[in-house]
Amino acid sequence: MTGAMWWVFRKDLASFFHHVSGYLVLGLFQTVSALFLFVFPDTSILEGGFASLEPFFERAPILFLFLVPALTMRLLAEERQRGTLVLLLTRPLTSGEIIAGKFLASVTLLFLALLPTALYAYTLYALGSPPGNLDLGAILTSWIGLLLLGAVFASVGIFASSLTHNQVVAFLLATTGCFALFHGFDFLSALPIFFGKWDALVQQVGMAHHYHALSRGAVDTRDLLYFASLTALFLGGTRYVLEYPLREKDG
Repeated sequence: MTGAMWWVFRKDLASFFHHVSGYLVLGLFQTVSALFLFVFPDTSILEGGFASLEPFFERAPILFLFLVPALTMRLLAEERQRGTLVLLLTRPLTSGEIIAGKFLASVTLLFLALLPTALYAYTLYALGSPPGNLDLGAILTSWIGLLLLGAVFASVGIFASSLTHNQVVAFLLATTGCFALFHGFDFLSALPIFFGKWDALVQQVGMAHHYHALSRGAVDTRDLLYFASLTALFLGGTRYVLEYPLREKDG
């Protein structure tokens, strides 16, 4: 990490914790996750009769559809609104360093949001019969898959934030984009033109297929490359958006 990237990373991470809304977003995620796991009868692990974090990993992507856009919506939209984006671009900072710093800050926040879920694993470990009767390998790969999913959502959110100066618009664009990437291809596969012929192939294009593959406990390099490629694609798109006015000016 370069010094300039580290400066952007620290600035955005500190800015997040200087806003009450940041704590509210993380607190809401933890609260809803706990309700799904321990309170709601249909998903409670206490009602299920067996030790598994599957209910959490099944529903966490739905929470991420709102959590991640809420975390990323202000990263570039607020800079545009305040006019500080132009100042950043005129500093001895490249657009790549700005984007990378903001992306790493977002992923760090997601990591912090997921860190308390280790308590859920410990709870299941203690409640198992016998204690310790828990598939830790499947939990670890599911956790990795969720973090990779969050990284893609963060890149989509940053891209959406680069397109507008309005944070609400950025949130809506990011939520729509993340939903389309995660669920959209499953809907497409059910269309008559694909169903029964190419439905499995269409589903493999979507993030849900690769996320669930990791959740089954097997780490496949194809799934890792899929998430890495999508992340790079949207971060590259963000860089193009930031540099486009400069290209127009030079032209």
